[in-house]
Amino acid sequence: MDKKAMMDQFACEAYAKGVFTGTWLYAENGDIVSSGAVGFRDPEDTLPMREDSIFELASVSKQFTAAAIMLLYKRGLLRFEDELSKFFPENPYEGVTISHLLHHTSGLPDHEDWAMENLKDETSIPKNDLCVRFLRESGLEPAFAPGEKWEYSNTAYCLLAEIVAKVSGMPFETFMQKEIFEPCGMLSTRVCHIRVDGIPFDNFARGLVFCDGKYRIPDELEDCREVILLDGECGVGFVYTNIFDMLRWDRALREETLFTKEDQAVMFTPALLNNGEVATDGEGDGYGFGWFITDDPALGRILSHSGGWPGYATWCERCVEKDRMLVILCCREPEDIRGFDCFFEGMSKIARDKEPEPIKTIEDIAIKDPDKSKWESFCGKYEHPEDADFIIDEVFMKDGELYANAIDDDGDDLTFRLYPIGENEFGRKRGMLRVMFGDGCLVINGITCRKL
Repeated sequence: MDKKAMMDQFACEAYAKGVFTGTWLYAENGDIVSSGAVGFRDPEDTLPMREDSIFELASVSKQFTAAAIMLLYKRGLLRFEDELSKFFPENPYEGVTISHLLHHTSGLPDHEDWAMENLKDETSIPKNDLCVRFLRESGLEPAFAPGEKWEYSNTAYCLLAEIVAKVSGMPFETFMQKEIFEPCGMLSTRVCHIRVDGIPFDNFARGLVFCDGKYRIPDELEDCREVILLDGECGVGFVYTNIFDMLRWDRALREETLFTKEDQAVMFTPALLNNGEVATDGEGDGYGFGWFITDDPALGRILSHSGGWPGYATWCERCVEKDRMLVILCCREPEDIRGFDCFFEGMSKIARDKEPEPIKTIEDIAIKDPDKSKWESFCGKYEHPEDADFIIDEVFMKDGELYANAIDDDGDDLTFRLYPIGENEFGRKRGMLRVMFGDGCLVINGITCRKL
């Protein structure tokens, strides 16, 4: 298969459908097979995207945090069995080790919701030590005993960054620059806090969210206030880089610049739970040192991670045995989630020698001339089940189309159009939601809600 032609065409089609703005790179054996840039990198659409444009990696950053911990371990400055209390004596969560943090098996509660509620009146943006303050002040119970289960934890990786700073004796940002990025030739990469310190890059790709029919900087929106309040965090995200430096990172791992094959075997092996079972994410993937771990029958071990932050969506995967690497960096929230998912999944399929599914948006799959005779009967208020994360409060007609008022899992109010995709079945443009209407009820996410 001609992967270059397929990826180039696929990315351009995604841009034309409004589901991808950004850069991509795919390499085999260190040689670039396909790379490119589409769209603009500023809100005014005046600065064309460049292949060397700088993006925030969001959670793809976690692999670098874990690498810093591994480097300190190799130098004998910490052990994976070290408990949190060794570094933070005020920590009340007993039995949590560095290994638990690295593998998302700590059971620690999430600090970000607590921070958004308790630190919203701070006069300055908190630094990363807010996660230590959280341990001391929140009073929240752990989700489970350390090593009992797997649960993704941003708190864990913020704490890992604090441990790096405490053990190394230098700010996390400085350690990463001197000990990880520069030795790997990643000269366009750094840990940044752009709301605190400003934007240091001329070729910066600004992350934008879609709101009220246009793209806006998330700082302007109340629903995205975390981009300001949590801008001082480290470890969990906030690595800024481009596709070429990500390839340099891939080669540094391959060439054992910082870590031997034996080191990497430790890093890229899933953790075991207390019962001896492999810790997985619920879909069968393991996790180790900032990577989801999958064993593919044809390609061998595949390491991957996604990242998401208001305005940014990122993806990186490495086929260890086959020496392949794919990175996708997107800086505009897609208008259509289905099309966006099709693009990311399709690029990954091409990298794995498979034919991609066509990019289909909600408009592509919606019934073109639907029978609307029942739609008025769907309108009205609906009950709010206690165990529902996403609630449709009311359905109504507007300009001949069906709409819904809803409440999402953050408690925010939403209004959106319902697109007909089957008999009495509807979908939403900005999500994968499916709503089925029945006799005096609707079904959403498997939960039946009676009409009031």
